[in-house]
Amino acid sequence: MAEQQETHQQWLDQLAAASRTKQETFMKGIANRLGRPSRMTEKPQHPFRGAPDFWNAFEWTIEERVERFTDNFKAVGGHVARLADMDAAKQFIADKAAEMGAKYIVRQDQQELEALGLEAALAEANISVWNTDPGQSWKARAAEADFGIVIADYAAAYTGSITVLSAKEKGRSVSLLPTVLMVIIPLERLKTRLGEILKNFDAAGRENLPAGIHFISGPSRSADIENDLTIGVHGPGIVYALLVG
Repeated sequence: MAEQQETHQQWLDQLAAASRTKQETFMKGIANRLGRPSRMTEKPQHPFRGAPDFWNAFEWTIEERVERFTDNFKAVGGHVARLADMDAAKQFIADKAAEMGAKYIVRQDQQELEALGLEAALAEANISVWNTDPGQSWKARAAEADFGIVIADYAAAYTGSITVLSAKEKGRSVSLLPTVLMVIIPLERLKTRLGEILKNFDAAGRENLPAGIHFISGPSRSADIENDLTIGVHGPGIVYALLVG
């Protein structure tokens, strides 16, 4: 029995040695193709961490931010409107609701949206305010909504991205489930780079992070294995970014 165990162990050692030889040959082949005399055995040095100084200092003017954000957001199928103030945003939403026949609307429970007075502007629509009725199935209400209305916490012009945070009064379903999403972006929240937004989360610390951080870059886009693109399968098929200010 001992002799059999020793023979088995020798066989395993031979397999391991052969495997290491093949690995070494393979890695040396890669090194040769890269023009190196031998394979690297130590990890390369990384003297820089994070974004370089020139990128951290890079910033567009507000008009450049508006122009770049608009171009980038439209390039992926989104819609952008530049509006003077919140009254203009209210009128824009009311006009689109009338144009599209929107009857069911859900919005976040935020003071800025309360001040809009959408209930008066959309008297014929059924407007629900997220999480205000504990007996309501809010995910179902958001899924059946024609319009979802939120206010962006941030937006990045360079990537054409909108950032929406989740909270008790700001359910993620409001931006993920309705057919049409309306995002109000106060101009002071439109940044040049995504890094300007991300550093706020680092500064807050893990214990102070919101329940969800969502980056929205146009309508939902999905493709199958044959790259057949479909819009609106996993989220709103129509997204309006309303730049206000």
